[in-house]
Amino acid sequence: MATPVLTAVKYGNVTRCFFKDAVRCVSTTSSLQSPRRPKTGGRNIVLVDGVRTPFLQSSTTYKSLMPHDLARTAIQGLLKRTAVKTTDVEYVVFGTVIQEVNTSNLAREASLGAGMPQNIPAHTVTQACISSNQAITTGVGLIASGQVDAVVSGGVEFMSDVPIRWGRKLRQMALKMNKTKGAQAQMSLLIKTLASKPAFLEIPAVAEFSTGEVMGHSADRLCAAFGISRIEQDEYALRSHTKAHWASEKGLLSDIIPYKVPGVAETVVKDNGIRPSSIEKLSKLKAAFIKPHGTITAANSSFLTDGASACLLMSEEKALALGFQPKAYLREFVYVSQDPKDQLLLGPAYATPRVLEKAGLAMSDISVFEFHEAFAGQILANLKAMDSDYFAKNHMNRSEKVGTPDLSKFNLWGGSLSIGHPFGATGVRLLTTAANRLIDEDGQFALIAACAAGGIGHGMVVERYPQK
Repeated sequence: MATPVLTAVKYGNVTRCFFKDAVRCVSTTSSLQSPRRPKTGGRNIVLVDGVRTPFLQSSTTYKSLMPHDLARTAIQGLLKRTAVKTTDVEYVVFGTVIQEVNTSNLAREASLGAGMPQNIPAHTVTQACISSNQAITTGVGLIASGQVDAVVSGGVEFMSDVPIRWGRKLRQMALKMNKTKGAQAQMSLLIKTLASKPAFLEIPAVAEFSTGEVMGHSADRLCAAFGISRIEQDEYALRSHTKAHWASEKGLLSDIIPYKVPGVAETVVKDNGIRPSSIEKLSKLKAAFIKPHGTITAANSSFLTDGASACLLMSEEKALALGFQPKAYLREFVYVSQDPKDQLLLGPAYATPRVLEKAGLAMSDISVFEFHEAFAGQILANLKAMDSDYFAKNHMNRSEKVGTPDLSKFNLWGGSLSIGHPFGATGVRLLTTAANRLIDEDGQFALIAACAAGGIGHGMVVERYPQK
């Protein structure tokens, strides 16, 4: 293959750069601006396609499964959707949050279960609600560095069966008892331990280890700080469910792959948490966290969800050589972090201006916004923060605000509030939806953003790939 030649084309006041080589020549007569040169080692990295299982409320149809079952199904669905040969995939990386102890390297178990060759390495990452975002960018790094040319990145979460442990003293007792000989000595150890009144169970909680505060409590305080009313939150939640229902009925949620769950008669083909309601019904729900005066309710929060997602990433050269029609370029991305107490959920507000700067774009250049909806109030607080000069100057050390995304371009096919939020799988859903919307809506750039536990956030710019 000929050595790529970088060619610069000027559009207005911005110079766009693209590669011209023996494989592909980008047409400058396209309605899209020419793709910008990535800062990832000079390689163009593309999303070939992405899929997901239907996202289901926990303790429903998937409840008898295990996380790697969902992850395996997502990989198999991706292989079938793209028709990629397993021998052309060189690495698998999956994100998850609450680990199943029996499958600690879940990515490897899912890969083997999906029929991937045994010589394809796989590893698992975790970064709270942006775990599959991390899986994606880990794949980007592997491709950009030239280690591989094709990666399956994905994520999974299974809230129907989380690992519940004995209390610490009971665990220590069990370990000691395993080494203690004689029934009398073991009984003595048991009596001594029980006399200390140990905690019997430790159940995972959606809470910050550093602060001890559950995320819903943080969201309630964030809404109070930014003056987000209950009615605003309920209206946004209704918007999410209404748009998701519309998109589902129109067949726009095409990333879903049907799942025939063993022992279940009907094949699962849709998300089961999408429930358009009315403001009147939503207003009757009581506060879920700060009682009785909080504004966060079950209806304006994302719900515990089971689901998995997977996407195929490749270098552009590899994708074209194999005859694929990519959906999007993966351009710039950033990770941010801030105060995990008062600013726990403001990741998108911090990530958005930074990733736009890296990409050389303005808010007005973005055609599609896909933001993770942890809570309706979290989304609205981020929008207010982004539209505040005071917040920009005093909290972000920026000279001016970045501005608010145009809501006519924002989460138009629903979001985590309605579709569901399997912690480890949402990032791939955001990416795939952004790419599909760019094609459907004839846009060029999309911006993905998400918050995560620990006060972490992620932002990424995606560019539509010229379609044939």
